[in-house]
Amino acid sequence: MKIGLVTYTPEKVEGFDPHVYYSKWADGQVYPAAPDMQNDVTVFCDAKAIREDQGLVSISNNGPALRRNRKSNLAFDFICPTHPGYRVKVYDYLDSLSKKNILGITLNLYHFADQDYCTCPRCSEQRKKSSLNWEEWRAHTITSFLKEAKTHCKGTFAVEIYPDPVLAKERFGLDLDAISDLVDYFHVPLSSRDYLTNYWVDTIVRDFVATLKKPVVVELSAEMPTDEKIDALLKTVAYISRHKLDAVLLLVHNSENAKQIAKFAVQNTDFREWLAKYEFEEMSQIVDRWAKIY
Repeated sequence: MKIGLVTYTPEKVEGFDPHVYYSKWADGQVYPAAPDMQNDVTVFCDAKAIREDQGLVSISNNGPALRRNRKSNLAFDFICPTHPGYRVKVYDYLDSLSKKNILGITLNLYHFADQDYCTCPRCSEQRKKSSLNWEEWRAHTITSFLKEAKTHCKGTFAVEIYPDPVLAKERFGLDLDAISDLVDYFHVPLSSRDYLTNYWVDTIVRDFVATLKKPVVVELSAEMPTDEKIDALLKTVAYISRHKLDAVLLLVHNSENAKQIAKFAVQNTDFREWLAKYEFEEMSQIVDRWAKIY
């Protein structure tokens, strides 16, 4: 198993691989491609674009797909996935990334906001013409978008998956079998302020590994300022390393944040003895590699 990074700055850190760089954010910020890295692109969440044009927002019978709409429990503001003008904007950006020497592209938030979206006139008309039921039309819409998006991407093609392996199709229009035919791997973000309680991470990882037909990469939040939280994070990585994962990615603020975590693992005798006692071989090998650097 590999251990890599997800970063907001286009810098690599020794001892970690692969490196994923957020090049387009959910708040609308857009950055140039990071060379020799996997570039992660937020697709249909763009708060800046929605502020500039309210006609972009996805809607339902319970109102718009906005964080301020308390009838829905949304973490981001969502654009309607069928909006033709915004799709062109996304394709153009993917084209600009693919002109550079990148490792590949990962798409995130490329789906419907939740199970009651989108009921805008355009979506309603498209579904009616398709003769498909609500669930199948939504899945077809997202799969078709990904097929087109892939033609604008160079290198490794991956997608992030909202951490719901059971209701992915019903809620977001994600046909996991169909998407498996398009991607090189799935990227599963399991974000948290800390992992002091971590059984839920192990449970969700097991479910995705059993469900998905392509390699799985799991992302954990690593912006941990205290030794207690870093220790819990690393032990969580150790537990999920026992599953058939391609890699674990640590979301960090910057390179110093990543080095802090590696140094903690190397220098903490209790942690290394815990790994040995409970036979976490994959994680022990990672720490041994870090020890040659840090």
